[in-house]
Parts: sequence; C-alpha cells; structure tokens
Amino acid sequence: MENLFSKDFLELGRQADDIRNRMWGKKTFFVRNLHLNYTNICVSKCRFCAFAKDEGDDGAYLFEIDGMVNYVAEKAPDAREIHIVGGLHPSKPFSFYTDAVNALKTSFPEKVIKAFSAVEIDYFSSISGLSVENVLKELKKAGLEMMPGGGAEIFAPEVRCVICPEKIPAERWLEIHETAHKNGILTNATMLYGHIEKDEHKMAHLETIRNLQEKTGGFLAFIPLSFHPENTFLQDNPPATGIEDLKTVAVSRIVLDNVPHIKAYWVMLGEKTAQIALRFGADDLDGTIIKENITHAAGATSSEGLTAEALAEFVSSAGLIAVERDALYNEIKVYG
Repeated sequence: MENLFSKDFLELGRQADDIRNRMWGKKTFFVRNLHLNYTNICVSKCRFCAFAKDEGDDGAYLFEIDGMVNYVAEKAPDAREIHIVGGLHPSKPFSFYTDAVNALKTSFPEKVIKAFSAVEIDYFSSISGLSVENVLKELKKAGLEMMPGGGAEIFAPEVRCVICPEKIPAERWLEIHETAHKNGILTNATMLYGHIEKDEHKMAHLETIRNLQEKTGGFLAFIPLSFHPENTFLQDNPPATGIEDLKTVAVSRIVLDNVPHIKAYWVMLGEKTAQIALRFGADDLDGTIIKENITHAAGATSSEGLTAEALAEFVSSAGLIAVERDALYNEIKVYG
C-alpha cells in the first residue's frame, strides 16, 4: 500500500470524511464511561511510561477489590462502561483479577466491563500458568465483555526495541487479540505515534490491524494515540503537531475501512484537535472518562474528564449529531 501520509493534508481529510459519512452519516458517538486504573505499581519499566511506580515509591497505589467497587459507585453511578487497565502488580495472583471483575459485574450488572490490555493478559498467563485462551475464558466467565486496545504501540520491531523493549512483541499482542476474538470477546486496537516512528512504520501497523480484522472481524474501534513525552525518556522530543494528529486520524480511517469506528481520543489530542478530527474521519470521542491518570502523568493538558453535555456540545458545534452509546455501540440517546 502506498504511503498515504505523503498525500495532501486536506485531500486526506476529504477522503476520510467521505468514508466516515458513508459509514455513519453525521452520527458521532460517545459513552458515559469510567477509567479505573487499579494500580500504578508495575514490574515492567517501559521507557515511555510516566505512570508506573515501584512498591514503596511515593505515589504508588493499589485498589483492593472493595476499593474498586466503591470507586465506581462514588465516581460514576451512571457510567455504562468500566474501562480497567493498570500496572503489572508483582504480588497479586490471577484470582485477584477474576474476583475483581466478578465483584464489579455483580455490583453493576448494567455496566459493560472492558478490561485488561494484551500486556496484562500475557502477564496473567505467566503468573497463573494458564494459556492465554484459558485466561480469557476465566475472565469472561467472571464478567469480562470487552478488551481495550492498549499495548500495541508501534508493531515495527526496530522501533519497539527502543521505546518499549520490555513489552510483549507485536506477534504476541496480535495472538492475544485474535484469541479474544475467537472466544467472543470484542476488542479495540491502538497505535502510539509521535515518538521515533516513521510514516512507513505507521502504514505497516495499520495494514497489520486491517489484515487481522479481515480474518476475525473482532475489532470494534481503532484509536490513534498521540504520544506525550513529558516525564519520559523522550521528554526532549517535541510532541506530534496538529497536522500529524489529523493526518494520522484520516489515514487510519482510510486504511481501516473494515473497522467500524475510529476514535478521536480527546485526552491525548486535546479537546479542540479532537473536535476537528471529527471532520478528518473520526466518528467517536470515546467518553466522559471521569478521571484519566496515565496520559496526564505524561503531561497531558486536556481535562481529566468531561460531562456528557460537554461532549454533545463538541459534536453539535462541529455540525454533527451527538449520539450517546453503550460500550457495544448500541444507541442510548440522540442529542439535539
């Protein structure tokens, strides 16, 4: 496939917007969701991560299961999705995670549990001695319904070995998502850009996601993630420009016309760029989030959370129709 990043900026935007309109018209989605980052204690020391801590560090924390349930009840009683990711804790057994999912689903049966990146699933397999498939089956039995797409970063090994050599290789990430799809667990996919990658790395990453989607049909949404360098080993690198952000959203929509949704993740893009991205191929703003921790640890200046009304206003002021959804994109409410 040709390098679409070399094409004219506005032409990419028009092409992506045409695909978006063909798929969704003016509908633009968001969800009332809560990010539950249950711990920042992590055995992996990813070089680009500003979130992780060691046990005993200042600011290190862990939610026990009752704490997770109380946090959800306090922060987001009306959320329809609980998005759960955290560090790779050195001492918690696999049963801690299945028990946590079960407790949350039992306490909040109306909320979809979207939990654990492929990196966490691989870790659970390691500490439990279970295969990835059996890990996923146990989590699904406990109440897991979806998986987020984190940990993909950039698939190219020559980039991966610099920015995240500690992370599972791309092949393992893909294997875990394919296994999830085969076991009836829908997932998202991501790409982290704006660090040391080149256009060809992004194109290859997108084509790889496209190929797996052709095989399984299990990706519900794709999220381009704009890297935030502050407090990381790349803190002297300038962040991605607004043009690069919008081009990446547009190219993602063009290449991944077999993935239903492209998110303009306002936490990483910033609210204003995310709004413009809705006319560059994105059809989803993610959600209310309530309190985001991971990107803000790396210097994000966006809000930590937004109200449903604020997200609806973002959409309507872009000339589009705001649609509140659940985690599986069932429509809940049309605004305006």
